[in-house]
Amino acid sequence: MPTDPGPEESSESTGSIKDLILEQEEAASLIKNRSLLEPNEIVDEERIVGRDSQLTDITQHLRVAISNERPPNLFLYGPSGTGKSLIINAVCSNILELCESRDIRFGVIQMNCQNVGTLGSAVYELARKVANDVGATVEVPEHGIPNKKKWRELYRLINEHYDTVVFILDELDMLIGRRDMEEPAFSRLLYQLSRAGSTDEITAQVSVTAITNDTKMMENVGSRALSSFTPEDVHFSDYDANQLREILWAREDAFHDGALSNDVIPLAAAFAAQTNGDARKAIDLMRTAGSIAEKANADQVREEHIREAQDKVEKNRVLEVTRGISTQKKLCLFATAAVARETGGAAKSPLGYRVYQYLTGTLDADQYHQETYVNKMKELTTYSLVETERKSQGPHSGSYLEFTFGENPNTIIETLREDSRLKDVHVDELRAVVRAQINQ
Repeated sequence: MPTDPGPEESSESTGSIKDLILEQEEAASLIKNRSLLEPNEIVDEERIVGRDSQLTDITQHLRVAISNERPPNLFLYGPSGTGKSLIINAVCSNILELCESRDIRFGVIQMNCQNVGTLGSAVYELARKVANDVGATVEVPEHGIPNKKKWRELYRLINEHYDTVVFILDELDMLIGRRDMEEPAFSRLLYQLSRAGSTDEITAQVSVTAITNDTKMMENVGSRALSSFTPEDVHFSDYDANQLREILWAREDAFHDGALSNDVIPLAAAFAAQTNGDARKAIDLMRTAGSIAEKANADQVREEHIREAQDKVEKNRVLEVTRGISTQKKLCLFATAAVARETGGAAKSPLGYRVYQYLTGTLDADQYHQETYVNKMKELTTYSLVETERKSQGPHSGSYLEFTFGENPNTIIETLREDSRLKDVHVDELRAVVRAQINQ
């Protein structure tokens, strides 16, 4: 029977772990400031590059808050990793400091809507964030009460603690709410918040900034919300390779002097430029490559570390996205990626659907009509894995959707095959089926 270690043995064990930690610290000699390699880190303004026009526009719109006037509502849209959250946070942080110097009670409340769920949850979460910001307490329960009481509590907190407040609603399009509602939850949230200033229940000034990757989100906003929200639009386009290089050079001091070989930053920028110009990916590549190089006890981060990091980052991102989607969406994505792998990156919807039929038949899974397959692929565009474009087959042949992938289709296939059901798909047989469909 094992016995508890005596004091001497315990101390020796603890010491060896400390030694191991110190040895690892000494070996980690390449990265100096890891926080600069966190994609969501709010950095100093001198590190913000490639977004001059957006910075100017947002500053122009929000600056009126320092005169205790209500800023307009904003709609920031563009692909993931193009600086939307970075810029709005940087501007609001500076406005907050200026307002404090003028005794103006200005607040910034940010909420990521991806995992919020319902309208009631969103309202309560906003009230909770306001309470945390001002050191107050939410005086209503989260569950078991009507949403109207949650709204009233949110308004009370705003009125008591702010002259002006800006709500930043990130990934707003993900707040769908209950499927049986005619209007999505994000539309109802926009309506209530943007009309708050015109109600008797609120005296503070409220501004709303909606952030989304979905350029078509406003098409799903109800007419009442549209008429009250009326935002100023600010578009964020993809970063190009030159801008991505500037972004990485601005964070080069995250590494010790001489820790990066000359080809590392250009290669990381080139990889990120190939996948929607995502700055988060470029920064994540540098962080991952640095960790790989340190683990290998290398004296520099080199090209081979970036290439290894590219494979790892791609797979991790696909895994993160696909972990939470339904089996049917995985089947649709798997089939479409299998086509795109053979055609050089693009897949026509009729071809993708026929491969989907093969997969569902092989795996004895439920099989839906082509319209459902197309709709599920459209839904996947919100995850920035795939983009769609309608194309014509000619004046008498109708049209089809073409799906293109931001990540390597082979990476998507390999990642999805980690699902126990998709492991049963025979790789060579699948490729033969896809090629047969393409050659028809």
